[in-house]
Formats: sequence, C-alpha cells, structure tokens
Amino acid sequence: MSEAPVKSAADKQVPGAATRETIIPAARPSAEPRRVGVLLVNLGTPDGTDYKSMWRYLREFLSDPRVIELPKIAWNPILYGLVLTTRPQKSGANYKRIWNTEMDESPLRTFTRGQAEKLAAALADLPDVRVEWGMRYGNPSTRSAVQSLYEQGCDRILIFPLYPQYSATTTATANDQLFRALMKMREAPAVRSVPPYYREPVYIEALARSLQASLARLDFEPEMVLASYHGIPKPYADKGDPYGFHCEETTRLLREFLGWDEKRLITTFQSRFGAQEWLQPYTDKTVERLAKEGVKSIAVINPGFSVDCIETLDEIGREVRDEFLHAGGKHFAHIPCLNDSPEGMDVIETLVRRELQGWA
Repeated sequence: MSEAPVKSAADKQVPGAATRETIIPAARPSAEPRRVGVLLVNLGTPDGTDYKSMWRYLREFLSDPRVIELPKIAWNPILYGLVLTTRPQKSGANYKRIWNTEMDESPLRTFTRGQAEKLAAALADLPDVRVEWGMRYGNPSTRSAVQSLYEQGCDRILIFPLYPQYSATTTATANDQLFRALMKMREAPAVRSVPPYYREPVYIEALARSLQASLARLDFEPEMVLASYHGIPKPYADKGDPYGFHCEETTRLLREFLGWDEKRLITTFQSRFGAQEWLQPYTDKTVERLAKEGVKSIAVINPGFSVDCIETLDEIGREVRDEFLHAGGKHFAHIPCLNDSPEGMDVIETLVRRELQGWA
C-alpha cells in the first residue's frame, strides 16, 4: 500500500462514538457563496476484525429491513440468538486475511477513500465542489459526511451510491440513509442521486479494458470467464427488484464489447445467506460443475463491486478458487475490481460531471 493519505473530515469520526441526534447549523452569513457537495457512499466495513467490531457492524447491516425483509418479531430471535453469536468470529477471521494492516482498515475503506481523494483532485477545475465519502454501515458514517459537507457550505448534495446495478438492498438503502441524515437538519440541502450505471458506455468500456489488461498479464488463457455478482434472495426479484436484469445486461454489453460468445463469458451470483433460494446460477456451484466437466482454467470478474472487499478478495480469491481447484481445475484467476484505478476513476468522474450539470 502507498503512504497513508490525509484523511477527510468525514473520516475523523471516532469509531463507535455516539452521533448527535441533530446536526447543529453552522453560523454563517446569508450572503456566503454556496457550494455543491459530492458524496460517495459504499456499503460499509467493520472498524476492526475483533469480535466486538464485527458484532457491531453485522448488527447494523443485518438489522436493515431492506436487507432482511422479515418481520422483526421473526428475525430478531434469529439475529441475536444465532447469527450474532457465531458469525462475528467467522467473519473476523475472513477479514484478517485481507486486512490492510498498514492502515489498520479493510480494503473497501482504503479504496473508497482513494476514490474520493482522486475525484476531488480531478474536479479541481470546479472550485465550488467539495467531495466527501461515507458508508451505509459503519464508519465514516453517511451522517458525518453530510455534516462535513454542510459545514463546508454545501447547500446541494449529489450522492453517488457506488453500486453499478440497482437493488433495494444497496442503492435504495444508501439513499435512505442520506435522507435520514437530512431529517435531522434544520436547513437541509437539495439532493440529487447518481442513477444506476450498469449499462453506461464508460463503465462497460472500463470493465473491458481492465479485464483485457488483467488477462494479458496471466501465464495461462482462461477457457471461460465468470462475471460474478453479489446475489439477492429470489423473492426480492420476484417482487420487482430489477437487480438480476441489470446484472445480466452488464454481462451482455461487456460480452458484446469484447466480441465474445455466450460460452466465454457467463453470469453467476455469489454470497448467498440463509436457507431461501437466491438468484441463480450460484458461483460456487458453477465453478465446481465446470471443473468436473473438464474445464481446467477460468477467471472471475466482479462487475457489481466498485472496489475490492471481503466478497471479492476472500470469497472469490480464496473460497471459490479452492472449490474450483479441489473439483479438478488447474488454473484460476481473480480479476481485480476497478477500485481507484484510472479506468475506475474515469467512470466516477464522467458520471459525476454529467449529474452536476446545472449545479457546478
């Protein structure tokens, strides 16, 4: 990792510290020039790999009614009686394998900070724009980032949920959290939200260029590439969540850009949780089947993740890799996410500049 960058105002929140119920308006002259805030929001991360940090993070995440669509009277006994007594220790061990020990944080936090800092530098030609970043779950919180933007004089905020494909479990709940913060404010800024970008040409091209560059560096040629997306329960899709369609469309457009056929690049879904059916085909079952059918070399890309995290680095890079090799496969590669790479930042900057039109 590179030398630790200067942390943003939103990043200075003390982990676990109580947040104020209301945001105190900053005293300022009414004629003061107004600014525009850009807020990058990612899913979230625990503050550490210890049991308490994991318990705190998982409780917030799994208590979100957009994530777990069960009545609390049915879900809470499971959450507190089973999940939060066993999962923190297991998840903490997984996080330890990928932890950025130099900065004592998860890669998701490192890369999201990097995206915000590089975006701020790219928008230097817009002097009235300020950039902050926050998490839906964990720290720095969305509320602290909103407060920072307000205190910098921003009366308009463009929120950028860092999820290419829309789902109520991701994009919608990130927007929910922003409006919860605004509900506590006496003078609430105007808001815009960057729409899902699953089919934006700049995004598809960035994925293609990143994939091509990564494949060129391998010492083998994959017979197949899997585009593995985080899954959602099938009942959510049955109720109208468009996420599955968005994922399929991203894969189709990426395949079209690369000039590949449907056998070379396929869609799968990972990270299922619980006993109910999720979107299929499942990534782990697919790699096992392919290996048993004689496929010896594959690569996996994660187009649904804006930055590398526990689901890409550990679940794909370790668990799925081991499943493929154990079933008879010989060569496996995980393609890094766009992260804060030049290709990834081109996507973010392009979309932000477009959505800021009329404001900046």
